Order: sequence, then C-alpha cells, then structure tokens
Amino acid sequence: MAGATVKADYYEILQVTKTSSDAEIKTAYRKLAMQFHPDRNPGDKSAEDKFKECSEAYGVLSDPQKRAAYDRYGHDAFGGGGRGAPQGGGFPGGFGGFSGDPQDLGDIFGDIFGEMFGGGGGGARKGSRAQRGRDLRYDMSLEFEEAVFGKEQEIRIKRSETCDDCNGTGSANGKQPATCSQCRGAGQVRYQQGFFSVARACPKCEGSGVTITDPCKTCHGESRVQREHTITVKVPAGVEDGTRIRYQGEGEAGKLGGPGGDLYVVLSVKEHKFFQRDGDDLHCVVPVSFPQAALGDELEIETLEGSALLKVPEGTQSGKSFRIKGKGVPHLNSHGKGDLVVEVRVQTPGKLSKKQKELLRELADTMKVDNAPHSHGIMDRVKDIFS
Repeated sequence: MAGATVKADYYEILQVTKTSSDAEIKTAYRKLAMQFHPDRNPGDKSAEDKFKECSEAYGVLSDPQKRAAYDRYGHDAFGGGGRGAPQGGGFPGGFGGFSGDPQDLGDIFGDIFGEMFGGGGGGARKGSRAQRGRDLRYDMSLEFEEAVFGKEQEIRIKRSETCDDCNGTGSANGKQPATCSQCRGAGQVRYQQGFFSVARACPKCEGSGVTITDPCKTCHGESRVQREHTITVKVPAGVEDGTRIRYQGEGEAGKLGGPGGDLYVVLSVKEHKFFQRDGDDLHCVVPVSFPQAALGDELEIETLEGSALLKVPEGTQSGKSFRIKGKGVPHLNSHGKGDLVVEVRVQTPGKLSKKQKELLRELADTMKVDNAPHSHGIMDRVKDIFS
C-alpha cells in the first residue's frame, strides 16, 4: 500500500541477533534505555521515539512466547490478521509499549533512575539492614626529610564506633528491631515515574527494613557512638606530596552490624630550603667562583644524609650539572635511591678590592673576546678561548 511505514526489525533496534541469549538482549536494552530515556534527554523528541521503539522491541523479545511468534511471523504476529499470523490479533492485549517481566523492569529502571538521582545504581536492596561506615580523611603535614626517610606518628581521630551497650543493634535490653511499617521490611518502596514503577530506598527506615521501637539510651538507636581513637601512622621512606595511606576498617563503624569504612591519611610535604625533588632525584644549585670553575676544584656538598665530594673539572661552564649517585630519595617500597643533581653556577663578585681589580685587568688583557652578537653555535667555538 502506498505510504505504508515499514517497521524496523526488533533485533536490529536492540543491536542484537536472533541467536542472542535472553541475558544479552536484556543487557543491550538496558544500555539503550539508559541512553535514550526522556529524563536524560529532556525535550528531545527523537530520543523519546527511540526509547519507545527500544521498549517495544524489548517487550516482545524478552517474552519467550512472543519472541517465538515474532521469529516465525515477524511483525504480522501482532498485527491482527497478517498472512500466517495467529488468529484473533496475536496475543491478548498486545504489548502497549512494554510488556516484559515487571521484575526485569524494576531491575533495569532502578539502575537508570538510581544513577540519575544519585542513588548509586540498582535502587534499594531488599533487607539491606547493615550499612557500611563512612570513610574518613586525616591530613598529615611532613617535613621534607620526614617524607624522604619515613617516620611513625600517632594521630587521634574522632569517629563513630559500635555502641557497646546494645552491641550495635540500636535497641535497648537486647530487644529486636521491629519490621518497618511503611515498606514491610523490604527496605524499598515503589514510585511511579511516568508509566514506570521505580523502586527507591524506604524514607522511613532508610532502606534498613526495620525501625527501632525501644532505642538504646547510650546511642539513641543509632547503633554507634562518637569516640576519639588513636592510631599509629607508619610513613614509608620516599613518599611524595599528596600520597594517600589507606587503613582498611579504621574509618567509621558500620551501622547495624555493617562493615567499617576506611581511614585515608593524606600527606602534605613541606618544601626544603634548597633541595628540590624530581621523582626520586634531588636537585640543588651550588655557587662557585670564576677561579674554581676555570682551574677546577673539589667541593664538599651538603646532602640530606651529611656531605659528599664533588669534583669540578677545569674549564667548567656556569649551568653545568653533575650527578652524584645514590644521594637522592629512597625508592618507595623498594631498594636503592635516586641521585643528587648539582648545578654549578659561576658567581660574579659584587665588590672587588683594588688588588683584585688589578689582577683581573691583567687577566682580561690575555683573554680578549669578540663581543659582537653571535649565534648559539658560535658560542661553542668561543669556549676554546678559555681552554
């Protein structure tokens, strides 16, 4: 018939094949539904149409009977009277946009709305009484040398710990919590999102499925109390600024028997007065006089562990760097150390005595240099004058 619209193949819509398993079809639909859901694409008519098209396709392919009929008759299986189609217009009630398993629907769109509304995906979980404790952060300041060589330090933190009087149940006298009257212990309630029913955490019991009818007088039904806790932090040698040390289970206690959170100690390293760090190497600048650079010398260089000898060869130019092996930072959780890189800079004296000026003038007369502008390449040839 002229002007008739040809419907797209359901398998092509979901980007699967006829041999795809139910799980593969469900995964493909979930991915597309999250991509084209109207709440994620407000005002986008094409996305809304695509979402409806995907839902229609999944409504058929997720049902074994409808999928079998579609594989045999195609769209005629639901068109009512097509050649070879079942009589009576196919399955009663059709699919009305979606007719898949309601449980599948809740699982899929619980994930979608959970992500959109900050629920972490998956919606609420039935009977999820126990809740993991929060992670804690402690900022520790270190001197430069402490980061290089490591240290141990006791710190005190305030955290929620399991209430001893009720053993973390939140109820007084060992009384068991009551089933939540709003969600009837499921830990979740369902809300209508357009034409979908979406499960969310119960607001009354916060997803626990229970309520405390006789609260513990110490923790007031919270199952936890605030206490100050001492822990020894072991900073390994070679840590850098911003390093995080994780202590598993040393965060806040879980609620109603849930696992504890973690403690993260974040290190802040102060700058050194003249050493700079580059990975496991240390860098510093050492001034030398013109005679030392021209004639050569042996210098005693300060390091983080004492001192080291640096041989400055004859004719050393300002800016030349020398590497002293093994005088840098220890490799973190490994053997060996980085190096100390020393940059030599020739220092020009600001004040000279009369005798010094005379001597320099005599030297200058023997070292004439063409002061005309030159390229960088010429500079290398000028060095020969000082050889």
